[in-house]
Amino acid sequence: MEFSDRLNALATKVQNQKSAIQTEEATKNAFIMPFISSILGYDVFNPLEVVPEFTADVGLKKGEKIDYAILRDGEVQILLECKASVGNLKFEHASQLFRYFAVTNARIAVLTNGEVYQFFTDLDRPNRMDEKPFLVLDLSDIDESIVPELRKLTKENFDLDSVISAAEELKYVGAIKRAIGEQFKEPTDDWVRFFTTRVYEGAFTQKVREQFSTLVAKAGKQYLSDQVNDRLKTALGATGYTPAPVSESATAVASEPIAEKDLDRDTEVDTTLEELEGYQIVKAIACSEVKPPRIVHRDAKSYFAILLDDNNRKPIARLHFNGLKQKYLGLFDDAKVETKHPLESLDDIYRHANAIREAVRRYRG
Repeated sequence: MEFSDRLNALATKVQNQKSAIQTEEATKNAFIMPFISSILGYDVFNPLEVVPEFTADVGLKKGEKIDYAILRDGEVQILLECKASVGNLKFEHASQLFRYFAVTNARIAVLTNGEVYQFFTDLDRPNRMDEKPFLVLDLSDIDESIVPELRKLTKENFDLDSVISAAEELKYVGAIKRAIGEQFKEPTDDWVRFFTTRVYEGAFTQKVREQFSTLVAKAGKQYLSDQVNDRLKTALGATGYTPAPVSESATAVASEPIAEKDLDRDTEVDTTLEELEGYQIVKAIACSEVKPPRIVHRDAKSYFAILLDDNNRKPIARLHFNGLKQKYLGLFDDAKVETKHPLESLDDIYRHANAIREAVRRYRG
């Protein structure tokens, strides 16, 4: 299995199981040990590679332990401190990492809750761990641009010098991207003022701020949607295939078998960010069975199709989101008869992970 496939498979596992994980030990066993072994490629049962409960005396503190130390040629290279998956990560959680970083040869320190992995080094001051990570891996929303850098920390491709040399750019580019993302989700007053003063000539009063807070947020989302649509139109020629009728019932509804012949694609479709998010969830699930490039999508006026090998004879799922109060996930049986399952939120797609994988297995060859 390719590196990206393994990463997507672990991401799917985390999403499927994180609600059942309540303790730090359970997080280590279910998520972090698989990350060390299947993603980074180190043998968690070989003490020459991975040392759990690693101990080193730090000043007056004796016998302190850090969760994992990864060794190469007998030298500590990577330190990992783990927290339970139920909580968000804070720098205060990294206090032991901070101390250990200064007394070992490690140049990489990782703080994780099994879903988010924050990678630190010593860019600001030599042998002193930075307060901000240079790389953040979020398994709920994998940033594909950091995957090549993550691969450099694997046992097979370990290249510490390359990682360190790229760390400063990664640190600030990543931080800027996250800051921009936060502004699109919930614009601050400064962000709202920045755009308002460029399109509105009046005084920036409290009333204007309240009015433009909504407008700036709406414009940002529409801009992102337009960019996605433009890329899709370029890549796919704005094509999809004939829509199927959608039931408004809140219970699973069976429809007719899909046609076996290629269908004409719609020329007027509006692909939404919500559809693309749903597609990414289905793709993450399906990638446990096939390589990611084989999972593709076609949008149509009434539904968003997810296919294997861009072949409408190999339907994996359909997203029925357009203009509906009740959203549905369409899944297919052996006869290619679609059943629509109501969704309260996108996370409900994970409940149908087994059916999605079974659909892929039927076609993959």
